[in-house]
Amino acid sequence: MKPLFELLQEHEDCDFEAKAAQGRDGRGEVPRAIWSSYSAMANTQGGIILLGAEEDEAGNLLATGLQNTAKIRKSFWDNINNREIVNANLLQDKDVSEIEHEGARLLCLHVPRATRVQRPVYTGSNPLTGTYRRNYEGDYKCDVETVRRMLAEAIEEIRDARILSGFGLDDLNADSLKAYRNEMKSTKPNHPYLAFDDLEFLRNIGGWSKDRQTDAAGLTLAGLLMFGRLASILDAVPHYVVDYQERPLPASEMRWTDRVTTDGTWSGNLFDFFRRVYPRLTADLKVPFRLQQNSKRVDESHVHEALREALVNTLIHADFTDRIPILVVKRQDLFGFRNPGGLRLPVDVILQGGQSDCRNRRLQKMFQLIGAAEQAGSGYPKILRAWKEQHWRYPLLDEKYQPEQTVLRLPTTSLLPPEAIEELDKRFGPKFRDLGEVERLAVVTALIEEKVTNQRLRVMTATHTSDVTAIFKTLVGSGFLARDGVGWATCYRLPGQTRAEKERLTAATSLFGSEESDISAASDSEHSAPNSEQTPSNSEQTPSNSEHSAPNSEQTPSNSEHSAPNSEHSAPNSEHLISIAAPVRSTKNAPADLVRTTILQLCADDFRSLQTLANLLGRKPASLRIRHINALIKNGQLEYQFPDRINHPGQGYRTVRTGVEKRT
Repeated sequence: MKPLFELLQEHEDCDFEAKAAQGRDGRGEVPRAIWSSYSAMANTQGGIILLGAEEDEAGNLLATGLQNTAKIRKSFWDNINNREIVNANLLQDKDVSEIEHEGARLLCLHVPRATRVQRPVYTGSNPLTGTYRRNYEGDYKCDVETVRRMLAEAIEEIRDARILSGFGLDDLNADSLKAYRNEMKSTKPNHPYLAFDDLEFLRNIGGWSKDRQTDAAGLTLAGLLMFGRLASILDAVPHYVVDYQERPLPASEMRWTDRVTTDGTWSGNLFDFFRRVYPRLTADLKVPFRLQQNSKRVDESHVHEALREALVNTLIHADFTDRIPILVVKRQDLFGFRNPGGLRLPVDVILQGGQSDCRNRRLQKMFQLIGAAEQAGSGYPKILRAWKEQHWRYPLLDEKYQPEQTVLRLPTTSLLPPEAIEELDKRFGPKFRDLGEVERLAVVTALIEEKVTNQRLRVMTATHTSDVTAIFKTLVGSGFLARDGVGWATCYRLPGQTRAEKERLTAATSLFGSEESDISAASDSEHSAPNSEQTPSNSEQTPSNSEHSAPNSEQTPSNSEHSAPNSEHSAPNSEHLISIAAPVRSTKNAPADLVRTTILQLCADDFRSLQTLANLLGRKPASLRIRHINALIKNGQLEYQFPDRINHPGQGYRTVRTGVEKRT
């Protein structure tokens, strides 16, 4: 049996939850709450549930132990195989193990990430009411729309093959189709499809199809998305938006310097979006002189190839039934790509390459026929190769769930920027230069990105997870880093790093700039370009429809953690908030009354998010919510910013005021 500490060290990049599992009589039982956690982990990234332990106020893990692990283990297996309790058992015998800590025996449950066809994993008998997912604040129940997308993903292996009833060739943009055929002719001049008329051509590339059981024939979703007119696309996919923005560095007040979006001035389909955006993405790249074996000059670098792969992947992996717009951003210090829909494969599998589970395979085929995409599973390794050759900071691939989206950030700043090295030299002196290459990279990443995780350093250095854990342990012991969190939430930060210290770096050293809004700014289509080409509001010049304008942007006061009033850096000012929080932050065992009084003081002037409060108080968000926030709300001392939607991703809390002082 492995010691508890060793287990947590091995799995510090996994989601983690501890449950005392003591039962009413104190002899131990499988808690009911385990099944929502099981569902949430399975539908997210998997994780570990530890029975016989709990977290204290400061987030430390305490072993309560189990008196009869054999009895609880049997009860667990009985329950997980009971379809009235949970719909699917994803675990094998090896996933349930017994561990020991200071004489206490515990059960460790390894919950795997459910595959696409296994989701949703849900409690009870109704997926629409029993499906959960997980975020940093705990488990949340999925809304009906999210569950229906999971069910569709499980059933429909190819999402863009659907035949659209009532749509025909007149819904296509003739110039787009003609341009595509010309592009294919220049790429594959002898391809037999080129001899076909438009209808037969579309049928062969996947844009037109026939249901052999019903004899129904028509445009596929892929054909309409690739070549359609915007009005027709919106009839089939009401939330469809594609958006490309060139932005200055974060310090600039300009929103964008160039933009291509569905504003009614062009066809709006995916092929024309690709044709317009790819040249803009690569316009400033240097092209080294090299020849192929046939002495033909090659006019692109590996970076060109990587950006083309990233752009095409964003389009062919998008879930067009979701509300999130496709967004592509070019900035001096990064390229960013966001598509609606989560990853169909785990991140580690995607990083390795060689496997693919494309959501829209007909679109993928169409881009392959014009040389814009290559074999399945090769995209991300090519991106990594290009970025390694340039010695740029490694790409970040994130899957987000509220709302569901995939974000790829490609920073174009150095792995070891001179400004960052200078900053760390000042902080640590000569001992920083004595660190090994991987150790130095870990500390620099913690400075630039505000934190570094096991997975991040593992991807950047191709170092085994156990070796990365050992490196972090050494850096913490030497005072270079401070550990924060347990399990999946574990990260490492510079000791005592403040926002002011980070902002002293130039924009060139910053991966995201002062805000994370570079890519994930809009949480739904309201935040980006609108959905109709007929109305003036589609213009990029219209303030009310920009993701950077009130009232729907994360840049606005009511919705952003990075701007007043929801930020720890907002009015009255960050130093004032830090001063209020200091008595709690400085001790791991602050009295509950002190913590709650401090929360009320922090929320006295405006709504604060749970993450902001957790950062200020030095506590885990889930612990803060369960132990204090819920009690303050129940007592009528705190109020929700969004009382009608408790699990709102932008939820905030404000101190309730009485009499004439109460705010509406």
